[in-house]
Order: sequence, then C-alpha cells, then structure tokens
Amino acid sequence: MRPKPPAPPPSPLAQAADRAREFADTYEMPLLDHLRELRQRVIVSVWAVAICVGVSFAFAGDLFDWLSAPMNDALAATGKGTMAITEATEGFVVQMKVAGIAGLFGASPILAYQVWKFVAPGLYEKERRSVLPLAFASTVLFLVGGAFAYYGVFRFGFPLFLNINGEHVTAVLSINSYLTFAITLLIAFGASFQLPIVVYFLSRLGLINHRDMISGFRYGIVGIFIIAAILTPPDVMSQMMMAGPLLVLYLVGIVVAWIFSTKPVKPKETEDER
Repeated sequence: MRPKPPAPPPSPLAQAADRAREFADTYEMPLLDHLRELRQRVIVSVWAVAICVGVSFAFAGDLFDWLSAPMNDALAATGKGTMAITEATEGFVVQMKVAGIAGLFGASPILAYQVWKFVAPGLYEKERRSVLPLAFASTVLFLVGGAFAYYGVFRFGFPLFLNINGEHVTAVLSINSYLTFAITLLIAFGASFQLPIVVYFLSRLGLINHRDMISGFRYGIVGIFIIAAILTPPDVMSQMMMAGPLLVLYLVGIVVAWIFSTKPVKPKETEDER
C-alpha cells in the first residue's frame, strides 16, 4: 500500500479561525465586564477629545492662518482675488471646525491607546509586538502624505488653479469651502500613503505575494490613476501629483510583500510551463 500523502498545511485564514475559537474557549470574560470596560474607554476618549478641542480653539485662528497660507500666497502672487466670509456665522463655524479637527488630531494618541487597551487582551504576544511598529509606520506615512499635499500640491497647484481661468477672472473664495477642500486633500493624501500598510496585511493573510504585485503592475497603474482621479480635484496636475508617489509606494509594497507574504510561492518552472 502506498503511504497517504501528507495533508496540506492549513491556510492562514483557517489558522486565524482556529486561534479565534481557541481564544473564545479560554477567555471567559463576562459580557457585562466587556461592556463596562468599553464604557470606561469611551468616557476617557470623549473627555480627551473635549479637552483637546477646547485647547485647540484658543489657537484656531493661528492654525487656520497656517492652513490657508498656501492659498493666500497664491492669491497674492497671481493677484486673482482674496479669501472672504460669505455668511455672517462663517468665521465662527470655521474656527469651530479647525478646533474640532485639531482636537481630534491632538487626542489621537489617547484614542489609539484606549483602543489598544481594549483589544490587546485578545492578541497573542507576537501580535502585540507587531502592533507598535505598524502603528508608528502608519502614522509616519500619513504625516508624510499630508506634508506632501501641503508643501507640494498646495504650493504648486494653487497658482495653477487660479491662473487657469484667464486674466479677467477674480476669485472670491469662501473660507469655509477652502477649509473643506484643504482638509479633504490632506486626508486623501495621508490615506493614500497607507498603501504599504495595506499590502502588509494582505501579504500576512496570504492573499498576495511579490509575484502577484509584479505581474499585476499594469493593472496597479490603472487602479492608482483611478484612485487619484477620485480623491483629487478634477485636474490633471493634482492627479499626477498623487499618482506619482503612489507608484513609488507600489514598488515599496512589492518589497513588503516579498518580505512578509505567507502565500506559498510556486517554483518558477511551474509558472513557465503554464
């Protein structure tokens, strides 16, 4: 009799499901205790946000001046117009929005810590050790993306946006609409720079590897330009300025997938025979 072939190793998703069942069998914290802990974490988070928003309101004017500096410089350089208040309460609303956004950003370390304390008991030691580097890398990438938007797209894109309408068009820009536009761009660039983090998780789940990303590079380029067109204003320059860094991050993602992927890599000869 021929010996039975060894059973194939379980997939990463199956392993994760087994670990979840194991955790559910061994960790018997009552539901009410979970709810009490969640309530405590939420209360601490709300107080943290409220305090940070209150402190930020005192500096909201300076923060908006910093945020609107690229547009004011572009308006002064082109002589195309000015920023204005179009409603009686618009100035106050803008101050509150700036304070709220700055407060959320300032309280984000506390919010992240509360989330971590709530989910950490359900993680294994190896997973706990990997969370901090991932959180740090994600934060750095988000800040780099926002800085690229502010010092790159804002500084070079705003004069183009103003000049493209001709010499006899004067701009009267609502400060509220500008704030919404600027924050949307900053968040869009910060979020798009998370591409290597997304690749890391997909690689660890065994869904992709570096060969998949290399073979799908052409489709990746199309997808990047589609994402850039959705997240940026409808002009070619903004789309190109987002697509360029994303192409570089795609190449970084190939390296990330090569290092961290758990997907089995078939021999090259097998792939060539297909």
